[in-house]
Amino acid sequence: MKDERSEDGQERRPEEEQTEKSRSPRDPWKELRELMDRLGGIPLGSIRMERSAAGEESGEEKKRASQASPLDVVRNFSLRPREIRDDLNRYVISQDEAKKVLATAVCDHYNHARRCLEDPEMARRDYPKSNVLMMGPTGVGKTYLMRCIARLVGVPFVKADATKFSETGYVGYDVEDIVRDLVKAADGNVELAQFGIVYIDEVDKLASRGGDGQKDVSGRGVQVNLLKLLEDSEVRLIAQNDMMGQMQAMMSFQRDGQRPPSTISTKFILFIVSGAFSKLDALVKRRLGNGSIGFLAAREGEETGEERRETSTLGSGDSALLQQVQTADLVNYGFEPEFVGRFPVRVALEELGESELERILTTAENGIWEQYVTAMEGYGIHLTTEPEALGEIARLAAAERTGARGLLTVLERLFRDFKFELPGTGVSELHLTRAMMEHPRQVLEELIQANAQKLRHLASPEVDAFVQRFQEKSGYALRFSPEAKERLGELAAQAGKSVGGFCEGHFRDFSYGLPLVEKNHPGCREFFLEREDVEDPGQALTRWIREGVSPSV
Repeated sequence: MKDERSEDGQERRPEEEQTEKSRSPRDPWKELRELMDRLGGIPLGSIRMERSAAGEESGEEKKRASQASPLDVVRNFSLRPREIRDDLNRYVISQDEAKKVLATAVCDHYNHARRCLEDPEMARRDYPKSNVLMMGPTGVGKTYLMRCIARLVGVPFVKADATKFSETGYVGYDVEDIVRDLVKAADGNVELAQFGIVYIDEVDKLASRGGDGQKDVSGRGVQVNLLKLLEDSEVRLIAQNDMMGQMQAMMSFQRDGQRPPSTISTKFILFIVSGAFSKLDALVKRRLGNGSIGFLAAREGEETGEERRETSTLGSGDSALLQQVQTADLVNYGFEPEFVGRFPVRVALEELGESELERILTTAENGIWEQYVTAMEGYGIHLTTEPEALGEIARLAAAERTGARGLLTVLERLFRDFKFELPGTGVSELHLTRAMMEHPRQVLEELIQANAQKLRHLASPEVDAFVQRFQEKSGYALRFSPEAKERLGELAAQAGKSVGGFCEGHFRDFSYGLPLVEKNHPGCREFFLEREDVEDPGQALTRWIREGVSPSV
């Protein structure tokens, strides 16, 4: 037998021979043909990953893989509904019923998933998932609730808007794409993505068009396509029309010699859908009214004008009616019965009033007010407030009728000029009062005027920054006396500009004039400016061209 040895004289091992073979020249076209022959001409996206007997892991390897598996987040799931509810209370104000319903549904789902991982026999049994349908007006915390839950559980989470789906997927978004997005959210880990949460907002738009309650043929097609995902189906990780994805998978197989996962199961993916469901409360009220006799009918007929006005302002946010929604109401609204039946857990969220909006500002962790305080700190301004001002913000936000988003609208309108004008003025404290809310422009001007003296002293670093930028761009050095810097601060304040922005425009002719100075007076590359030169830079430039530059001091 031939004794094959490596260059260092050591006997070659079989794995080294295999490595040596892999380094030999490769014919990509031949390998591609062989690959297609092995695949039988079937698109890569439709191939199921199979494990060969030769690839079976030993018991010790399985144990190590189990210890480092990303599925530990599911295997170790031990949260209780009350624990999830308590965590949500830190971030979301009100919505007690929704928190209870969602916490219970999530615990049911992941407890079952954990037991299926422990007992493969249980995984083979049929189990109806606790998919959730949330109803409520905009800005009441539907999306935020789900983000907080997914973060607490530690599973991948994706959100999509139902209005971007289309029946075919060629014009709009294919419903299967959201499952593929879940894999991306899991950093490509298909195993972990199979236990993620999919949240679809604006699902009520699939049932009606233009708010008239009539069925939408395209929406019906999307509902039918979603049916396949809601229970237990296999979704191809690479779409049929994704040629680039298929080529990448083919090259990966050619490079590694292993078939990547081609599908993902939706059996343990929890689906949550939500929407405002405008006018659904009217359908519920009509059903209850048609079935009411005696006392209830009399009560409806005895409503006072004040009660009627209050009811009319509730609109789609009348959670008392939405909490009584039945499957028949959703079918009449425009949903397919099969689609509605896949969401056994249903909950209505309450519209937020002034008191809830004020609590969002004052008590919610990482709330909207905290975010504004942090934003102002980024400009070096410490923002404080008096309680009465926050109450007024909540009152104005309630009038916007967009829930917590109304707080953002009011705060942005209030602080817009302050965030634009105050940075760089020397103002380091801003206290929100009722007077500031009633006359914001007046308070802003008083703050700027009170800090005018400080602004003149703050001009020096901004002038220095301009000097550095100018020298990097032109190669010429400008030097300003302290009096010249202070005067630049005054001129910038009068022009309503930042010092840096004012200097850019005030000395724009220097980029063209200074080369002329150097041409007439070789070696002049440093220029010293006094207060009078800042007043009229054009006159200073003309003098330098004619007379040259005096030595710097």
